[in-house]
Amino acid sequence: MSIRERTEQREEEILSPFAAKSRCTRGRDRREDECDIRTAYQRDRDRILHSKAFRRLKDKTQVFLAPQGDHYRTRLTHTLEVSQIARTVARALALNEDLVEAIALGHDLGHPPFGHAGESALNSVCPGGFVHCEQSVRTVERLEKSGRGLNLTWEVRDGILNHRTAGHPSTLEGQVVRICDKIAYVHHDMDDAQRAGIISEDDIPITLRVLLGGSTRERLNTLIHDLVENSIGQPVIRMSPEREEGLMTLRRLMFANVYTSRQAKKEEDKAKYMLIQLYEYYSRHQEKMSEEYQKLIREGEDVSRTVCDYISGMTDQYSIEMFRRLYIPKSWEVY
Repeated sequence: MSIRERTEQREEEILSPFAAKSRCTRGRDRREDECDIRTAYQRDRDRILHSKAFRRLKDKTQVFLAPQGDHYRTRLTHTLEVSQIARTVARALALNEDLVEAIALGHDLGHPPFGHAGESALNSVCPGGFVHCEQSVRTVERLEKSGRGLNLTWEVRDGILNHRTAGHPSTLEGQVVRICDKIAYVHHDMDDAQRAGIISEDDIPITLRVLLGGSTRERLNTLIHDLVENSIGQPVIRMSPEREEGLMTLRRLMFANVYTSRQAKKEEDKAKYMLIQLYEYYSRHQEKMSEEYQKLIREGEDVSRTVCDYISGMTDQYSIEMFRRLYIPKSWEVY
């Protein structure tokens, strides 16, 4: 019996009857020989972790564009925090922690530069629209590995696709990531907003502080415990109605006071304009894109979609540099 088979056997013995077992995966689009050491979901996690798209998350905006400070979150640190919270919940519920980790690490791979501002810009110009969760799936299915994709299991792709609020993941592991994504960004975005002086604890209604806690740390602890306590032994992942409403109220407060605030978003119009100009340029000059994207067009991919693929794969700084090269006059060279 291989190490993988022993791991799969342990899953059957210790995981919840509602957990997604590795040996029961619906599989990959392209059949592969099994690994002797890793389960299917462990392989998916590793493929995501070693992908180029994952590495680029380190220089993509979470909320604050080009923040002045070392401690503000990026899209990468957000992803890691989602993964940590989701793994804690999955372990407490005896769910498949490897599947949870793979979904969490891959859920935002399709985010363009400048966060939701970049997503809004590309959505406004791409004929088929642009939604980051769909782009994350496209990234792992088509864009990575020079057009071959990562060939992930169905369950991981389903969790990635359905991680946003309107999603309906097919596995409990996907449901865990969906809720933990919200818990994570509400928690750390408020922490960053307090650091930036945009909001303070006094701006949070006292009723909400009594319900969830008087600090970001206390609220995170409260929400995780509530999620675990209300999901143990259940075929669905859920919070208590009171705490769930508290989380959504806190989320609405963040939208009203942080996500749309002038201080946090004062550079967004510039970022949107810049990405739209890049889209228009590369739509006319596809030969200026990287070879792997030109190859996609030669293979029949839609030009507009491929241009969005190219731009969404850029980091904040790379997109700024490309805009500078294309639209900012160079200084005269002195000989």
